[in-house]
Amino acid sequence: MSLRFHWYLPTYGDSRNLMAGGHGSGMSGDRPATLKYLNQIGAAAEANGFEAVLTPTGAWCEDAWLTTAMMIDTTETLKFLVALRPGLTSPTLAAQMAATFQWQSGGRLLLNVVTGGEDYEQRTFGDFLDKNQRYARCGEYLDVVRQLWAGNGPVDFSGEYVSVENAELHRLPDPVPPVFFGGSSPAAGTVASRFADTYLTWGETPAAVAAKIAWIRDLAEIQGRRLDYGIRLHVISRDTSEEAWAEADRLLGALDPATVERAQANLARSNSEGQRLMNELHGGGSAYREGIGARSLEIAPNLWTGVGLVRGGAGTALVGSHEEVADRIAEYAAIGLDHFILSGYPHLEETYQFGEGVRPILERRGLVRGGAGTRV
Repeated sequence: MSLRFHWYLPTYGDSRNLMAGGHGSGMSGDRPATLKYLNQIGAAAEANGFEAVLTPTGAWCEDAWLTTAMMIDTTETLKFLVALRPGLTSPTLAAQMAATFQWQSGGRLLLNVVTGGEDYEQRTFGDFLDKNQRYARCGEYLDVVRQLWAGNGPVDFSGEYVSVENAELHRLPDPVPPVFFGGSSPAAGTVASRFADTYLTWGETPAAVAAKIAWIRDLAEIQGRRLDYGIRLHVISRDTSEEAWAEADRLLGALDPATVERAQANLARSNSEGQRLMNELHGGGSAYREGIGARSLEIAPNLWTGVGLVRGGAGTALVGSHEEVADRIAEYAAIGLDHFILSGYPHLEETYQFGEGVRPILERRGLVRGGAGTRV
């Protein structure tokens, strides 16, 4: 086997500290998300053996498609896991954009389908459907996109939310971009089982992740399909465990209590099932308010919930020595995960902590092929 590692492209900015916001809320960092800086992160990810970089989507960050398209010529092998939001463009246009990206990049596009953010954010884009309606539309949307990519002739489709007539692509994507898809609600599971190539989860405990994989696998089997599985995590990896937890303590100590309170109030209003699960992991930050320290937020060996005190979406990190982080990755791999989408603060420097510290251990264990900088 060979696990596949991806990094994160912070198109809202970067920082040496935890950044508040995301998942519909504003976010910005000390280091602006200039194209020059994002290209540095892309080069570092490529040099350290990451296959792709994941881009976020929303009003709080730069546009994923335009940003990654501008980075094609500054990288050679790096792929781009670009956010696609069904409903904000027509499925025919999205299918065409993907085909163009594949042609111009030499096949370096992956797609992360984001069905929708919070209701209030969706409305800023002119989308007034509720959560379940968005998932129903997403299924129709991906059905059309998949048919167009198949290239079996003009597509006619008349659904409740999506309709196209005589739709066809002049150029087919080569290869067809893999579709990544996340979501913890029943509606999300239904769509993922039918249309995803890789199902993604945020960083819950191994037991919870195993249960989620089993849930999606059962749904996919009903459809006669087999999926890959991936996880989205932050990582704080150092030569020793003490150094890693000292960094977690530093990140925690730099947080303003008022910022934590505001972030938790915003995230508590989320109608996302995944966000609800993230919030439950740290219990609303009670341990933080008691000033116990970073390890009070460790909910499983080396799994830390401190990031989720202020950041929406992925809120957990693997914290430990390079060996310990490799152990945890091996544990997740054993329950069926193939893809690991990682990030750290700041994103530039932390690519090297992982690439030089953890990846060689995984290579020695036979979990990853090739060294840093190899073509993936």
